[in-house]
Amino acid sequence: MAVKDRDRFSTATRIRLLGEQTAARVYRSQTRRQARRSRLTGRAALLALVVCSLVVALAYPIRQYVAQRAEIADLRREKQQAQQRVEELRDLKARWQDDAYAEQQIRQRLHYVMPGETGYVVIDPDATRQSRADSEAADRPWYANVWDGVDKSDAADQ
Repeated sequence: MAVKDRDRFSTATRIRLLGEQTAARVYRSQTRRQARRSRLTGRAALLALVVCSLVVALAYPIRQYVAQRAEIADLRREKQQAQQRVEELRDLKARWQDDAYAEQQIRQRLHYVMPGETGYVVIDPDATRQSRADSEAADRPWYANVWDGVDKSDAADQ
């Protein structure tokens, strides 16, 4: 028994006992955590289910709300633009009521001159180049001209 008592008080024995006790505590705490985790997992699953159902239930109304707010903003912007256009047209109408403005526009747009004045027309050099292109188009068959027109309009869109 003396050997056993002496072995009980040795450092190696004490360290081994402390290790075993610590391992037992860790094992007990892990089993408690696992028990807690299983209880919290059910609660967490229920909470996740409730949150997901709320998100699904509210997603469509919120999306509709945001879409309607955007549409309202677009309509307000269109209304503002229409009001500006109406004001511009009213200003233009008021200008056309003035005889001096009407005379100026008639001279400019229709090339009218007052009696006793001499009218001059300046020919644009670019216009002559364009007429040459038109004469080249007259030499080709009509379907080639149609096809070129389609190509030009397609190029203008891009």
